[in-house]
Amino acid sequence: MKSSIFLIAFILMLIIVPLNAQEANSEIDGYQLITKFDPARDADNDIKDAVTEAKKSNRRILLDVGGEWCIWCHRLDELFESNQDLNEFLQNNFVVVKINYSKENENKEVLSKYPKVAGYPHFFILDKNGKFLHSQNTGDLEAGKGHDKEKVFTFLKEWSPSKMKKKKVSN
Repeated sequence: MKSSIFLIAFILMLIIVPLNAQEANSEIDGYQLITKFDPARDADNDIKDAVTEAKKSNRRILLDVGGEWCIWCHRLDELFESNQDLNEFLQNNFVVVKINYSKENENKEVLSKYPKVAGYPHFFILDKNGKFLHSQNTGDLEAGKGHDKEKVFTFLKEWSPSKMKKKKVSN
């Protein structure tokens, strides 16, 4: 009986501690991480805040365009959540901004500054000053019913600031 209680307590601890860590990491050095597609957010202001953070931390900006309605957006989030190495690389090299696209808020004004999006989720890569560098259809990063870890990793490595070769602006 005691071993069953200990086992249950241990399992609960494994669940609760990571959840609290995620909440604790929702703000880093005053920068508010955006972890959900929220139609009420001001996308233009979120990008401005990301530029400020990217300049301070010498990272690029990854705009993740999608919505809470989008199953592929959730599958992509799950890929990052379940692969610590991939998520750490993402966080160390990019300031991620989730830009909502939904019937409640299409963020037309903000998204009009970038190439047209064919589907969701969609990535835009900006330099630390907010200059557009690349548009990425995430369908190219899929495999089966999800996104391929190696394809996503390769994409992130190609566009990380530590990649010291010059890039051309591409669509």
